[in-house]
Amino acid sequence: MLVCLLAFLLHLIENIYALASPAYFHNNAAMKNKPFSESCEQNKEPILSIIKQCFTTPGATILEIGSGTGQHASYFPQFLDKLFWQPSDTAENQSGIKAWCADAQLGNVHPPLTLDVKQEKWPIESCDYIFSANTVHIMGWSEVEAMFAGIRKVLKPKGIFCLYGPFNYNKHYTSPSNTQFDQWLKSRDPESGIRDFEALCSLAQIRSQYPPLKLVNDHKMPANNRVLVFQSGKAE
Repeated sequence: MLVCLLAFLLHLIENIYALASPAYFHNNAAMKNKPFSESCEQNKEPILSIIKQCFTTPGATILEIGSGTGQHASYFPQFLDKLFWQPSDTAENQSGIKAWCADAQLGNVHPPLTLDVKQEKWPIESCDYIFSANTVHIMGWSEVEAMFAGIRKVLKPKGIFCLYGPFNYNKHYTSPSNTQFDQWLKSRDPESGIRDFEALCSLAQIRSQYPPLKLVNDHKMPANNRVLVFQSGKAE
């Protein structure tokens, strides 16, 4: 009984010390100046478990499309330390991405690029891998088309593109929560919404002067999400 009491008191003292420490106040003060997404916090570990299997070539560059708050850009590269992470997003999100990356102080993260997927020329000539999370249901369909066209243009042959988010299959929602989420998306922007898996695969395999993208995996993820894995190359 005495041992248990002493252990509890020690744990309590450690927590009080942590709360009183300068680092605690510094981290929380810093958080107030940075955008924060709870979904990014919740999905980072499941996503990391997949992309660690896909992004493996030392020295390779990973383009992240739609870095958003910058949380992923400041977290994933810690565990992909032999690769280089290239964040990107539209102009209004640049300051948040820079704040997260500055706090992380990682040597393998490049300064974020300003990228609108509909611009004719992207600010990167080529890359080995591409990652994007929770983007295609926020974009309008014309932007989704532009994003896939841009990916086919800049992704190197045999390069991998990982796309995370909720998707419909055979035009059906996969859960009641996804149904509600889609209704909420459309209420704020009628052009947005959960995308059909089959429509995205059709976009990926459009034949043009650039190689199509072939679906090579479809990973089930928590909270009714998926990671679709495409590879640049000839369509079957």
